[in-house]
Amino acid sequence: MPLSIRQMSSPGLHAAAGPGLAEECTTLGGCRTGMAKMTNAYDLPARKVIHTVGPKYAVKYHTAAENALSHCYRSCLELLIENGLESIAMGCIYTEAKNYPREPAAHVAIRTVRRFLEKQKGKITAVVFCTTTSSDTEIYKRLLPLYFPRDKKEEEIASLKLPADVGDENGETIIDERKIRIKPLPAGSAINKSATPAPVDIPLSDSGLTRSRNSFKLDSYLDPAFMSLIKDPDLRRKEQLEKSVQANKGFNWAKLVGFGDLGGPPLSAAEDYSLHSRHLAKANSLSLSEIAEMKIIYRGGVDSEGRPVMVVVGAHFLLRCLDLERFILYVVKEFEPLIQKPYSIVYFHSAASLQVRPDLGFMKRLQQILGRKHQRNLHAIYVLHPTLGLRTAILALQLFVDGEVWKKVIYVDRLVQLFRYVPREQLTIPDFVFQHDLEVNGGKGIIIDPRTKHVYQRPSGA
Repeated sequence: MPLSIRQMSSPGLHAAAGPGLAEECTTLGGCRTGMAKMTNAYDLPARKVIHTVGPKYAVKYHTAAENALSHCYRSCLELLIENGLESIAMGCIYTEAKNYPREPAAHVAIRTVRRFLEKQKGKITAVVFCTTTSSDTEIYKRLLPLYFPRDKKEEEIASLKLPADVGDENGETIIDERKIRIKPLPAGSAINKSATPAPVDIPLSDSGLTRSRNSFKLDSYLDPAFMSLIKDPDLRRKEQLEKSVQANKGFNWAKLVGFGDLGGPPLSAAEDYSLHSRHLAKANSLSLSEIAEMKIIYRGGVDSEGRPVMVVVGAHFLLRCLDLERFILYVVKEFEPLIQKPYSIVYFHSAASLQVRPDLGFMKRLQQILGRKHQRNLHAIYVLHPTLGLRTAILALQLFVDGEVWKKVIYVDRLVQLFRYVPREQLTIPDFVFQHDLEVNGGKGIIIDPRTKHVYQRPSGA
């Protein structure tokens, strides 16, 4: 079972094994990141313990961290076989102390094991992933069927949801620019071409990935067709270039009228998933507290039908003071728990009409990054105090960005109307929203907050 020798990140394991394990560790001479060493198990119910050291994570060195983590898992499995062992229980080598994002790390762990078993399936009978937190357990439950589909349905889902990069033959990240391409020999070459038979592509339908749910044999999982789920990187890049050229043909009228860049090809399911995963991993590795303090978006309670609510305050969106790239990362991070199931958005446009708004190109990019789950699970967007300008902008979003999402907008002119959709006790509402409601809607000049019982009066002369 892997653990970090330098950090002693498994004190519970050492306590269960007894003092002998720690004493033997001191004789190993340390362990470099990505490497593995073996000791006896002592009082543990196992024959051996395999130790490894996981990498520290930094966004700048994302690829290096991925490949180092992949090497950790592969080194453990290689050491297992070298010592004639056939089964292993593996914990999460990546630790919170080293800042490795949980879900991307789980992808690396599972795909590395998958690649290794493709080569050594006859020598290993069982690999058990051990998790210690409910969040890690949920991640593995969701990702394992993508790499080890148990039936035809899971196989079809995997072909859509697997990331664009599932690594090379060892599970390490592929860097297209560093690949060596070998072109076919000239037609007149004297080399005997019959020595090596031509590779045969195995169609996905014949891959034999199906198995009964009660079977624990690895054989039925493993098949070279797994490689065919992801296109050749050269072909993928060529197709992307052709799509971009096609999308950018002609006059860019959207930029001329101030809508921003609405060009670019639509994303495939795999590209969509990969784009979202990369931004989520980066967001989880950063502190975005300065964005949180602006209170542009924050979690509410639930709507009248029990769906979770995200609140957006337009007046707090100060474009001149905002780093849009960091704002996107914060949005991805905050929305991630909600978009897994149906949810609603409440947007306060109160007193926001004078603020500079992002263009439609930015909104299109943000929607692409949030991904298909956001599009599918969004129930409604309740817009309070809409202006003519906002209605026009939303119409443009419906026509030129995403009709499916922006047709879910429900305009609400008064606070009391909003409370029919989302109960007052489920919302944290800034004071100026109440004052704006009085100024816009008039009435008797008094409105009482049903939650705090605070009385808001219309300013004299307004």
